[in-house]
Parts: sequence; C-alpha cells; structure tokens
Amino acid sequence: MNELQASSVPLVDKCSAHAVILPPAKSPNKVSDSAATTTKPNAVLYTSSGNQITTTIAANPGNSPNPKQQQEEPVPLLNQLKLTNDLKPSSHGSQNNLCNGGLGSNAINNHSLAPKVANSSAATGSPNGQKKGTIALSHLPQRPPVDIEFCDISYSVADGHRRGFKTILKSVSGKFRNGEITAIMGPSGAGKSTLMNILAGYKTAQLSGSVLINSKERNLRRFRKLSCYIMQDDVLIGNLTVKEAMMVAANLKLGKNMISYAKVVVVEEILETIGLKESVNTLTCNLSGGQRKRLSIALELVNNPPVMFFDEPTSGLDSSTCFQLISLLRSLARGGRTIVCTIHQPSARLFEKFDHLYLLAQGQCVYEGRVRGLVPYLSSLGYECPSYHNPADYVLEVASGEYGDAVPKLVQAVKSGACKKYAHKDYVRTLAQKQSNQQEVIKAENAAIATTATLTLEDEKPPLEDREGGGQLEPPTVGDDPAELKPPKLETQQSQNSDCSVVNMPTTALDDSCSFSSSKGTHNAVGSGPSAVVGCMTSLLDSHESVVTLPNKTGFPTSGWTQFWILLKRSFRTILRDRMLTHMRLFSHIIVGAIIGMIYYDVGNEASKIMSNAGCIFFVSLFTTFTAMMPTILTFPTEMSVFVREHLNYWYSLKAFYFAKTLADMPFQIVFSSVYVLVVYYLTSQPMELERVSMFVLICVLNSLVAQSLGLLIGAGMNIETGVFLGPVTTIPTILFSGFFVNFDTIPGYLQWVTYVSYVRYGFEGAMVAIYGMDRAKMQCNQMYCHYRVPKKFLEEMSMDNALFWVDAVALIGIFFALRIVAYFVLRWKLHMIR
Repeated sequence: MNELQASSVPLVDKCSAHAVILPPAKSPNKVSDSAATTTKPNAVLYTSSGNQITTTIAANPGNSPNPKQQQEEPVPLLNQLKLTNDLKPSSHGSQNNLCNGGLGSNAINNHSLAPKVANSSAATGSPNGQKKGTIALSHLPQRPPVDIEFCDISYSVADGHRRGFKTILKSVSGKFRNGEITAIMGPSGAGKSTLMNILAGYKTAQLSGSVLINSKERNLRRFRKLSCYIMQDDVLIGNLTVKEAMMVAANLKLGKNMISYAKVVVVEEILETIGLKESVNTLTCNLSGGQRKRLSIALELVNNPPVMFFDEPTSGLDSSTCFQLISLLRSLARGGRTIVCTIHQPSARLFEKFDHLYLLAQGQCVYEGRVRGLVPYLSSLGYECPSYHNPADYVLEVASGEYGDAVPKLVQAVKSGACKKYAHKDYVRTLAQKQSNQQEVIKAENAAIATTATLTLEDEKPPLEDREGGGQLEPPTVGDDPAELKPPKLETQQSQNSDCSVVNMPTTALDDSCSFSSSKGTHNAVGSGPSAVVGCMTSLLDSHESVVTLPNKTGFPTSGWTQFWILLKRSFRTILRDRMLTHMRLFSHIIVGAIIGMIYYDVGNEASKIMSNAGCIFFVSLFTTFTAMMPTILTFPTEMSVFVREHLNYWYSLKAFYFAKTLADMPFQIVFSSVYVLVVYYLTSQPMELERVSMFVLICVLNSLVAQSLGLLIGAGMNIETGVFLGPVTTIPTILFSGFFVNFDTIPGYLQWVTYVSYVRYGFEGAMVAIYGMDRAKMQCNQMYCHYRVPKKFLEEMSMDNALFWVDAVALIGIFFALRIVAYFVLRWKLHMIR
C-alpha cells in the first residue's frame, strides 16, 4: 500500500505545555480516494515527557471502518523520543528538561535508555552482548539493606604552617538511602573525598559528629564488613586472568561453607551480569579502562556488599564508557544497595542518571535532594539556570563564586530546611502528577480539533499554521500499518540521538525503585518480554534482616591458614608469569655469571692471583645484593596498592598477606642466586670440595635474602621514586664497611660499630672463610715467589683470620628476620595512616 500522509499531528513544545499542530506536507505518491476511505489514522500528541496522547481524526462518514480499527494505537516510544529530541536545538537531549525542572522520560523510568553499541549489547545492559532477558544474581548471599545517616560531621587536619588545625568539613548532615545512587559533588577542595572516607570508616581521628546505620549507632568493624570501597585507580594484579582474579575473590570472601562449584556459579553469574563474560580468559593487564573498572566492581560483588563507595568512578573514561558504568551502578542500586560516588563534573546525560545529590562547597552542604530538584531549588533562591545549560556545570559555577558569594546563602537555606521537599521521591511523583494534569488539559483542548480535523490525501494540502510560531514541520508518515507512525527526523539531530534505545518502559511506574523479595531474592524487572532491558533484576538484599541483628564476628570469612594458602598460590602464579621477576632475572644471573667467570677464569687456585680472586668474591656478593633488592623495590609498591584495597575491604589479614609474600619470593631468589654462584664458582676454578661449595652458596644466598628483605622494607614504606633512590644510598655504607676496601683494623674506633650492622661485611667475610679458611692447603704458584701461597696468611692480611663461618651465617639470618619484622610493622603503620 502506498504511504499515507497525516494532515496534522499535534506536538508539545519541550519547554511548554501547549500543543503544536504540524502542517501537512506534500506526498511523493498520489493515493486514490478508495485508499483514503479504508485508512483512518490517529492524531498523536507528544508531550515533553515522551508520552503520547492519541485522538481519533474523523474520516469520510460514509466509509467508517470497523470500530476495532478505530481503537487507539500507541506510537512506539522510541519514535516519540526521537521526535521530541529533534525539536530541541540543544545537543544534549536532557538538559532542557533539567534546567526547567521538568520531568523527562528518564524521570519516569531511567532504565529505559541505554547506549547503542554493536550487536545491541549496551541496550541489553551487557557491553559484551550477552543474551537478552532478566539476569538474576540469585546465587549471591543475601545481605540486609543499609541506610546511612550522618549528623553534624566536622573534620580537621593539622596545619603545619600555623601549628593549628584546618577544618575540612563543618557540621554537615545528610542521609543516603538504599536503592539509590548518590553523587557527592562540589568544587575542588570542598571535602568530597573526605566525607566519603569518613562514611566508609577510613578516617576517625580529629572527627566529631555521629554516623548512624539504619538509625542505630555505627559499629565500625561490622559496617566495614558490609561495605566496600572502590578507589579511583583500578589497581589489579596484571598477570591474572579475569576468571582467576574472580576465583581468588570468591575463595577469600565466600568462606569455606560454600562448595567450590557454587563459587564458580557465583563468579560466572557476576561476570555475565557485569559484562565480562567474553573476557574471562583475558589477563587484567590487557583490559580496557572500562573493563578494568567493571572488574573492580565485580570483585567486590562476590560477597554482595549492601553499601558500595566509589571514588571518582568515571575518571579517565570516555563519555560512552562513563554512561555505561553509571548505568551499571544504577542497576546495582536498584537491587537494594546503597551506592555513593564522588564525581567532579558530569555531563548532563550522566548527571541525570543519579537519584540523589549531595553538594558541598567550602566544607559545608549547599544542597541535598533529588537531582531533578536542583534547578527548581536554585531558582527559588534567585539563581536561574540558563536554558540548555548543564545543571551540574551551573551549580559548580555557583558554588565556586562565579555568581557572587553564594555559599553562605545556600548553606543558610539548607539549614532552614528549604531543600527538604526536594529530598524525597514524592517530589518526583508531584512533578509527574502535574504533567499528567497538563496532559488532561491538552486532551480536552484537542477534543474539538479531533472532531473537525479531516484527513486530506491530495498531492497539494493547505498548510496549517503552527499555533505559536507559525512554523511548518514535516508531519510523520503513516505506512501500510496504521499503528506504525514514524516521526520526522532532523538531520542535525539524528546522529546525536542514534545512541539511545527504549524498550518496554511502563508509563505509570513513577517510582523506579524495586520491589524486594527476601525468600527468592528477586524483584520485578523493568520491562518484560524478549527486548526488556537487562540489569540486576533481583533483590540481592534481605529487607527483613537488620544490620544490628547480625552476629558481631570480628574475623575474616576464611581462616588465616586458608588465606595464606590462597595468597601463596596467587603469588606463585603471578611471579611465574612475570617476565621481569622470572625470565629476565634468571637470564641475567646466568649471563652475568658467565661474563664474570670468563673475566676471572681459573684464578681460584693461583696464589699469584689471590687479590683478583678476592675481587671476584666481593663482586659475587655485590651482584646478589643488588639483583635481590632492586626488583623488590620496583614491584612491591604496586603489590602494596592491591593489598591496601583488598585488606581494607576485608578480604584477608595483614599476616596472611605478608607471610605469603615472604615465602613466595624466597624460592625464586634462592634458585637464581644459586645458579649464578655455581656458574661463577666453576668457571673461576674455586676449590671443588663439597663442604666449601655448600658454604659458599649458602652465604651468598643468605646475603641475597637479606638484601631482598631490605628492599621489602623500603618498598613497604616508600613509593617507587623514593625507593629507587634510597635503596642504593642505604647500601653504600654497608659496602664501604664490608672489609674489602678498608681493613677492619684501620677503621677509626668511633666507626667500628658500623661494621657490625653491615650485612655485606658478613656475606663477604663468610665467602672468604669458605674459600680460604678451614686450614686450606697451599695454593699453586706459577711464579718464583707468591707471598700469599698459604691462604691463612691472606686472611690475616684482611683481618679475617679469627672469623667464623657460622657466626657470619647466624648474623645474616638475624638481620634477615629483623628486617622482615620491621617491614611488617611498617605495613601496619602504613595501614593505620591510611585509615
């Protein structure tokens, strides 16, 4: 059937409640009168919220079709949104609604819009394009929902210049509810991260005020187990695959009460929901920024925390990835979780995805309420957001003082309760009810139009002037199916709106919260059918369980031995896959050992070359020192970042991590040092006696382990830049007082004590005793006279004639344990400072 043109279609302007009648346009094909008598389309009224109002247009009375055909056919909501968005000159479809305090289509149900990517994966809530439908995280353990309330929070830090305190937060109060995603915003230095760290329990010193959990005083240890903190930098172990990282989290966080198969099911379910199903075998170092952020979220979802804190989750991500990430967090919040994010300056499209806004300026609260109530609130105080201006940008400009000193006025308004009505979901319902009333008025106004409008099918149709501006727009086209009404598209807006898709959005669901079910762990999905939007469509929280009734367990989900064993296996796997820690270190030890052996070839049994042999022995000790210390300094700070994140989120204890780290590195260091020493020992023709070979290898290995312990201490307390400088600097004094450059007898008395803390001294002295001590026989001499043909005489010259090998070995073992213990307490101190 040829395409028909509707004579008039009333539209509603985005910023007003008045209907606009579209004038007719020329039809490219001429349609016969008979066709006109059998087709009776409906006039469709589009509102600013994206809903349609259909009215019947009278056709020829003599050819009235079946009454069933006169039934109003709804226009696809996607076409409505495209038409209403096309009428706006702004490039951001939601900014005009926000600036005018209106309720757009997303206010009715924000699950309706999703970014459009290849294979429609984003539209289904899965960036990797998993199958459409409701994905139920039913295997996760149920946790109680949590509301966070804080009253009169003040926080100060020491000000070194003035010898006083600087106040960061000044008596701020608020409440963050479960089932909502809250944005903490404010200019730089407003106290956003400080407030979130206080709520997460990471800052407790110099703090006043109270934090309540479900109206009860917070038990910090218990609350920390119910929450997780995802930092701005996604620090992951790069040599693990996605599935391996998830299984480590599951084994640590789900405890021994869940069997291994059930943990695998939980991991696969989370990865499918989070959009990482196709990346399960990808190393985390090869993931994109968005995938790394999603993996960080997935790792914490394993034990289903009811409270999730995010520090700048969109930092470093592109706009499309940011939108997908915030949409994911919104879906997680709809499962009953309390999601709190600090965010700096979101786009209008991203800003609209948040439910609740907490705005800070100069350490004080200047707004708390619904995101859609921000612009009306500012307007009530005399700050009008310009049309088509991002409300997030505007409110930050106001808080930064670009419109005068507005902070005292905004703070006073908050204290007087001016923004309380914007803090509840009832405010959104009120806006929706007002718009519904406006729609009823529009329906009544168009009733007369519906009785007089006729469908004209000639090529030339008389233009119908726009009600307000007299402009003409091309009307929608009616195809063979009268129910398929396609709105016109403007070329300038088509590409901007092509990334949105709408699926099964209910028109009456004004409250986008979820209905919970604690027995099965499910709640009503947003939409239905094969094209329904995929999200976290199950309630993962038991609304009947209270936080205060949970058992006050102070331990971790798994025992210390289990934690140690899991972390030990993870450390072994990562070291084996790390080319720098394994392949390069092994090859460097072999190659350097061969070079040293060729330089000092066959000097071990020549009395005339005894000084050269002493230099060779010293270099062996020196090489094992630096090759053990420097890699640890370079790699441990990165591992520290992972440890801090996992430990603060209650994965495992410090003891389990430290012992696993210590034992995982030792075998590799022992093997590498032994290979190097044996290569040098053989090529330099040292005495081939089993006892001497064993002693020489042992003392060199102990020396390398002590150096590794020193690197561990420096890496635990310093960053990489400082550690790379401090490592060699601390080693130089131990080398100077090793006894190779200066005899012990010639060192001044007030510096003699340094020789007893020099681990290089014990390593070098023990190696010399292993080679020349224990009454070694006379050495070969290929010259007329060799002064040091008797090895004991050379030890007397080096002031080592009274040295005992076992004393040197015990000294190195003692220094090894001392450095490891100090490094452990440095880690504890660092954790305390972070908290």
